[in-house]
Amino acid sequence: MIRIAIAGYGNLGKGVECAVSKCNDMELVALFTRRNPEDVKTVSGVLVYSMEKAAEMKDDIDVMILCGGSAKDLPEQTPAMAKYFNVVDSFDTHAKIPEHFANVDAVCKENGTVGIISIGWDPGLFSLNRMLGQAILPCGNDYTFWGKGVSQGHSDAIRRIAGVKDARQYTIPVEEALTSVRNGENPELTTRQKHTRECFVVAEDGADLNAIEEQIVTMPNYFADYDTTVHFISEEELNRDHKGIPHGGMVFRTGSTGFDNGNKHVIEYKLTLDSNPEFTSSVLVAYARAAYRLSNEGAKGCKTIFDVAPAYIHPASAEELRKNLL
Repeated sequence: MIRIAIAGYGNLGKGVECAVSKCNDMELVALFTRRNPEDVKTVSGVLVYSMEKAAEMKDDIDVMILCGGSAKDLPEQTPAMAKYFNVVDSFDTHAKIPEHFANVDAVCKENGTVGIISIGWDPGLFSLNRMLGQAILPCGNDYTFWGKGVSQGHSDAIRRIAGVKDARQYTIPVEEALTSVRNGENPELTTRQKHTRECFVVAEDGADLNAIEEQIVTMPNYFADYDTTVHFISEEELNRDHKGIPHGGMVFRTGSTGFDNGNKHVIEYKLTLDSNPEFTSSVLVAYARAAYRLSNEGAKGCKTIFDVAPAYIHPASAEELRKNLL
């Protein structure tokens, strides 16, 4: 049995707890939290410890799955935990992945551990499909669409505006753009042409709704480059109609083959997710299996989804995979 531990017990950590319970080759042995362990009630009943106790349990854990945020938690926690454990994280700040990789790689190589970073669906599965598409169709174009789904980061950005009590933001692909890509037309699309954003906002009593809407639609890096619609609704409506965290998206590679590039091809990979964190957790757990197997083979250092052979993430043996899936 692969002994798994979780660092962090938010939506992602709860998803990992559930995903591990579905795996016959894994057991959850510990949960680490920055909160008072006595205040954390888990579904599985796994023992809960303070984050500071993790290093003391080095010999009891095969893989630590890190479930903190990318902005502040993972840049510090992943290298820190990699001193003692094989680690897997879902670091998703695309521009900073090379820096994060270098930091984790140095610690893993020094301590003989394996780290697999930026695991999820984007970065993660979408990244892998972009790479495959480019390798197979060198003459072509990439397109990535996200949604329809809740963007947790954008929702949080709205909640930080003065006068906002709660909010959900949906990213929605533009149908005309999707149709053009699927038809192999290879359109050149601006940010605004690919996605729209729809916001559902619960305002504080007496708040200036016009001011809130103006701050949302003009917010740089979040909404200013998109056609954005803002709806003000009651807290009851938000809890009733926007409680879940669905998401998904599509990766396309459109290209051509033949000496005259006369034959057109479209590759499409699509995800439709009822729960963004639970699906991401399932990907993390599969790659925890890979981290364990790589470590047993003597590997050390940092890896990404590009570096891990698919057979390492599946519970079946190589012989079984060749017989049943090839």
